[in-house]
Amino acid sequence: MLVPTDPNDGRDIILEVKAGEGGEESALFAGDLLRMYQRYAERRGWKTEILDSTVTGLGGVKDATVAVKGKGHDGAWSRLKYEGGVHRVQRVPVTESQGRIHTSAAGVLVVPEAEPVEVQISDNDLKVDVFRSSGPGGQSVNTTDSAVRITHLPTGIVVSCQNEKSQLQNKEQAMRVLRARLLAQAEADADARAAAERRSQVRTVDRSERVRTYNFPENRISDHRVGYKAYNLDQVIDGELDGVIDALAAADLAAKLASPAAAAHGVSGDDEPAA
Repeated sequence: MLVPTDPNDGRDIILEVKAGEGGEESALFAGDLLRMYQRYAERRGWKTEILDSTVTGLGGVKDATVAVKGKGHDGAWSRLKYEGGVHRVQRVPVTESQGRIHTSAAGVLVVPEAEPVEVQISDNDLKVDVFRSSGPGGQSVNTTDSAVRITHLPTGIVVSCQNEKSQLQNKEQAMRVLRARLLAQAEADADARAAAERRSQVRTVDRSERVRTYNFPENRISDHRVGYKAYNLDQVIDGELDGVIDALAAADLAAKLASPAAAAHGVSGDDEPAA
């Protein structure tokens, strides 16, 4: 109880899933991850809202951005902040005719959603481009330039949104994502200055780091950060994530208890650091 709580634990989040190397199979896996998080949110009574997505001809997802609204202190950030990083899949793709197992990956980024008053953005710092929304294969699904791409010039952060029907709505959604990213970057910079990076949090996770493997032939899920392994991948991919998240939260707590700050407050009296 003496361990300081994460001030963002009650926040809603912006979660992004992006297909990596692996072509169509990577996009199909990214779509599986997106549905996994949506089902997990549904199980916890949370609300999800797709802010932007680009789908492929086979129903995969090149990239998707979703807002997740949780409840109270045990909210979306408190549970999903550990999901950031590269997720790897091993399975026989639907496009594989020889039955060979392929490995591909998708990236996940999670940031706490920011309120407009928390992040001040000057219009002079923004470059706003509009373009036509497109569907699978680039086929135009909109006859007006309603899609919006916003570039934050000081940081180079680029956000786009095309899911809404009007240009104004797409701009508002893109600004939500931009505010969240800027808040996460500001917090990451503050953490670095204080030399207090949290490896368990997405803002300190190198997105090139492989954090988890989903092995379909063995029905196995492995989280490489904490040595977690279970053979219920079919349930996990259907949204039963509490097992692996609990393991990550426990490791995070152990790391806090072993920190010099915790020891100074008498939280941990052990000579050996927690695993």
